[in-house]
This record gives sequence, C-alpha cells and structure tokens, in this order.
Amino acid sequence: MNTQADDLIRIALEEDIGTGDRTTLATIPSDSMSKARIVAKSDVVVAGMPYFQRVYDLLGGGVVVSPLKDEGELAIAGTVVAELEGPTRSMLTGERVALNILQRLAGVSTMTRRYSDALSGLATKVVDTRKTTPGMRAMQKYAVRKGGGNNHRFGLDSGVLIKDNHIAACGTIKLAVERARDVVPHLLKIQVETTNLEEVDEAIESSADVILLDNMSVEMMAEAVKRVRASNKGILTEASGNVTLARIRTIAETGVDFVSVGALTHSVMAADLSLEVVA
Repeated sequence: MNTQADDLIRIALEEDIGTGDRTTLATIPSDSMSKARIVAKSDVVVAGMPYFQRVYDLLGGGVVVSPLKDEGELAIAGTVVAELEGPTRSMLTGERVALNILQRLAGVSTMTRRYSDALSGLATKVVDTRKTTPGMRAMQKYAVRKGGGNNHRFGLDSGVLIKDNHIAACGTIKLAVERARDVVPHLLKIQVETTNLEEVDEAIESSADVILLDNMSVEMMAEAVKRVRASNKGILTEASGNVTLARIRTIAETGVDFVSVGALTHSVMAADLSLEVVA
C-alpha cells in the first residue's frame, strides 16, 4: 500500500468522522462485536478490497475483512464478495469511506473489463490515461489492471508525451523530439501526438518511439498504421479520442498497438455494493 493512498484515506476519514460518529457512539455499546458482509447489488468485477481493509487498519479497532472473491473476479448480482468481523463501532464508523473507495474502484475494473472484452482475439491493448480522480490515481490504475487493462504513464515523470501544445511551443515535431532525446534517459520512451498524416510522417522521420493518433477517422488511422509499419523502425501506435465501447473494436482493427480510454477512470459509475450487518 503506497503512502499516497494512506494519506487520502486519512483525509477521507477525517472529513467523514469529524469530532466523532455521533450516531454510532450514541446507539452502539463500546463492547459490541458484529459480523457483516459486502453484497454485490449488480454484476461487478471486484477490485479494491486491499484498500477497503486499509480503511479499517488506519481507523483502528480491529475489524478484519475476509474477501470471498479474488481481485479481478466477476461477482454476479446477489453475491457476497467479502465478510467482516470485529467491533461494531469501528465497522459502522468506517463503512462509508471504505465503501466509497471500493465502489469507485470496482466501477473502474468493471468498465475496464467491458472494454478489454471488446478486444477479445485482437493484439491491441486497452490502456488508461491520467484523467483520474485527484489523489486516487494509484488506486484507479490498480483497478484498471484488475479489470484486464494496462496502465499508460503514471505521471508526468514516467514518460515523454509530446502533445499539440508542446509542438506549438517548439515549432515542429522534429525539434521537440530532438530536444527530448538530448535530455531524457535512453530507456524512457518518447511519444508524439499527431492529428493528421503529415504529422505522422514527421513523427516517423523523427524516430519517435510511439505515435499517438488523436481524434483521427478510422480510415486515417489505418493509413497511419500502414505508414508506421512500412518505416520498419519498430514504432508503436496508439489511438485516442472519441473512443467508446461501441467503437473500440473497429478502432483496434486498424492495427494500432494500444487504444487509450479516459472513460475508464474519468466518468465511470460507481459499482453497486452494500455493507450489511448480520443480525
């Protein structure tokens, strides 16, 4: 578990609890012990149980979470995905924060599985973006992996992606790539965003490691992939922009190596999961 996740959980607990859980403290005896279960209310790809447990670890109080489904496993509606046991006060006080995180991560993994399944039989891989909830990037990228997707760069320091604004500021793709080559470690990939075939040709000439085909028509993407492969430079291709579940297979059939999908994290619906105390 990384420190960023711990920091976020602590902030969330402080935000939710404030000076104390008045309802639980008023109604539940301090020595009360309970069992509970987490139930899937709709079909969901489970992801985030380690973070769910971490909420209770940081809260303190000894609540033990026992997952009944593996991370990345499909749970159909009505399935009990985990059981909890421990002090009732701690269990109830941490419920909302723990569920908020679990529901969002399971939502990401479930959506990712749909996109990944749409590419069944193809070599193209679906990847995420940096369009994540602030503070939850590590968690959400973990959920993408559990859903069968792949991670793009984690942050600005983990790869070079020369986008339209960088190109505009530099003047040309060639100059931008040359400047990047002069300063970045040789093992770090240099990716260039392109929007038309002229830019693709310039990126090929500049020997970029990866060429991003942004908001292109399917026909243009297919031609771009053809030109990249004809160069025999080992350049990889990635499609992005206006990627929907309905379109992703058609996009992948152009031969691109990757399809990046911001919707895996930026607007996904939280999974329907609930915590139920066993009487």
